[in-house]
Amino acid sequence: MNHVDTIAAPGSGISTNPPTATPEECAQLAADVEAYCQEIRPLEEIAYLEHEPNPAIAELAKKYNMLGMSMPKKYGGRAVDSLTYARALIRINREGTGVRTFFSGHTSIGQYPILKYGTEEQKDRYLPASCRGECTLAFGLTEPDAGSNPLEGTCTWRREGDKFILNGVKYLISNGSIADAVLVFAFPEGSTGSERRMSAFIVDTAGDTFEAEALHAKPGMYTSDTAMFEMTEHPISGDNMLGEEGNGFRIAMHTLVSGRLSVASGCLGTIEDCLEECLRYAREREQHGKPIGKHQLVQQHIARIEMMRSTADALIERAAIAKDKSDAAPGDKEELARADFAIAEAKYWASNAAWEAVDRAVQIFGGRGWSELYRPFRHLQDVRVCRIYEGTDEIMQLKIASSLLGKEFAAFG
Repeated sequence: MNHVDTIAAPGSGISTNPPTATPEECAQLAADVEAYCQEIRPLEEIAYLEHEPNPAIAELAKKYNMLGMSMPKKYGGRAVDSLTYARALIRINREGTGVRTFFSGHTSIGQYPILKYGTEEQKDRYLPASCRGECTLAFGLTEPDAGSNPLEGTCTWRREGDKFILNGVKYLISNGSIADAVLVFAFPEGSTGSERRMSAFIVDTAGDTFEAEALHAKPGMYTSDTAMFEMTEHPISGDNMLGEEGNGFRIAMHTLVSGRLSVASGCLGTIEDCLEECLRYAREREQHGKPIGKHQLVQQHIARIEMMRSTADALIERAAIAKDKSDAAPGDKEELARADFAIAEAKYWASNAAWEAVDRAVQIFGGRGWSELYRPFRHLQDVRVCRIYEGTDEIMQLKIASSLLGKEFAAFG
């Protein structure tokens, strides 16, 4: 096995009916992910070149039982640990950032907050259906004028009888126009000052008061769904507030820790695929009477891509282990801070490393690198957004620095 092959991380679990996946079950997931990737690749390449959504992303995920990889078995999930899940996303992302983004939106920031903050009734209602592929999930935090600072959001909610009524627009939402339910963050209608505290809701998207529109004016990620949606007097069940009233900001920030690890993992998959493509191409392509792999400057590019791969891999492994420790100790602020810090480092490094790796891969491919017919350029178009969504480069750097300096040095409150 060479260094760009899929590696199945060991699971935990020692009982005859363990609540978490056994090593054998983790290995089976890795095999299922590989089969999924083999089947999705030709379909994804056609859809990408046609700039069309790829329904097979979700359909095949259902076929291979990959829609609840990190969810508990009691809800129909496969209960793998964070490192095994990260390895699955690394492999999936070799087929494209758009493919992996579907899983991040559905599981990492869709199922995860319901599992962590939902009532038992909410978990029973949404998690089994989402694991079976009957309910696609999304995470609706970003608004047209509220990105890195969600506290500037304008979406509102009010209680009316036994329902909540929501109004407002969410923007650039992965899975936003295909989701059956969205985690939406909104402020009390008419609130100001200290009363203006964000709450979280599980919003069912059925009905004409919820209007979603897929966004097509984007460079890359053509096969995945990115959308905006508007809620106009949109009613939801009075049982669908997630967590306590006014606790939405905390829920959103904790969920983004999970999402950032998934983005970092995906970026490593981009690097791995670029490295594999470059090694193959450098051995086959001849210029100046010899394979380009014998040219020293091409070797310099390959060496640098490998360094991006190995360092990102190490940071992601550390971050995944830290996340599991934090999840196992809910309420432990120190464990959460360690996980948040490790994941911020992994996300910042991996997304920038992937951008450098794809740029070097395009350079190795030369003129062919500037074409969607070749994988490096498709990765180039796709991966740039990873330095923006789930926390921009700038926000990640501020998180890292303030974690080292201390809370009193936080650049913003």
